Amino acid sequence: MTISRVGIVAKSHLRQASKHLVDIAAWLEARGVTAVFESATSALMPPAPREVADRRGLVDQVDLVLVLGGDGTLLSMADRIGEANRGVPILGVNFGSLGFLTEVTLDELYPSLEAALGGRAHVEERMMLRSTVSRAGASAATYITLNDVVITKGAHSRMIDLSVWVGDEFVTRVKADGLIVATPTGSTAYNLAAGGPIVQPSVDALILTPIAPHTLTNRPIVIPTASPVRVQPQMDDHDEVFATFDGQAGLQLEAGDEVRVARTPQPLGLVRPSTRSYFEVLRQKLKWGER
Repeated sequence: MTISRVGIVAKSHLRQASKHLVDIAAWLEARGVTAVFESATSALMPPAPREVADRRGLVDQVDLVLVLGGDGTLLSMADRIGEANRGVPILGVNFGSLGFLTEVTLDELYPSLEAALGGRAHVEERMMLRSTVSRAGASAATYITLNDVVITKGAHSRMIDLSVWVGDEFVTRVKADGLIVATPTGSTAYNLAAGGPIVQPSVDALILTPIAPHTLTNRPIVIPTASPVRVQPQMDDHDEVFATFDGQAGLQLEAGDEVRVARTPQPLGLVRPSTRSYFEVLRQKLKWGER
């Protein structure tokens, strides 16, 4: 794929990115590539004529998205790429603290961009999820996520009761603070903190992880993606139950609602430096396997 237009998005209020944004624009221009800046990102730069678009519109105008920030910034753009159903790859440069998804360092920025423009970049396909909240027999909301869907109790609520199906087969009833439905990419996020397994991103599977379950028999389970996961909260008037999507959006559920989670046909293309394997990133970022 020829890359002639690159969308650039920085973390909100990331002032230390200002000089890098100007340099990136000049670097791309020198190679005949147009930079399109997200609106808030453009505001971080000195006034000058440039192409600007909001986050939703930017995805439709570019061949590659470059993110400067942390994993939250990358997730917000990944979800928009998924909503647009476009195969636009994303390159994340780490300005955050952990940077598991935005693993490219500043030193690797220009070599990674050069490889992407030249068609030599290592692009991993990452599964995304489409979640539909059904209410009174109709679709109340739809979300696209890269990491996870989390169904959890409100701050002042007691433990909640969730019925879980895979396809048409009833799986279990979870009594817990909540339930995480995670992709392999999301296995190292909230899922990991809740005691779920790490799953290599190339594995075609979903992870169901209870949050603080009431019984020790409620354990995480890894399932194939052939059938959608359906979750129905069993609620009364005193329960508060929320669904959140990649930590970016969410809504309060009502009695009778169902959350349906299924794999999207279009994966996300994540540009990664070919110098590091997934297991190297685990060891570096999470200190995985260290004593």
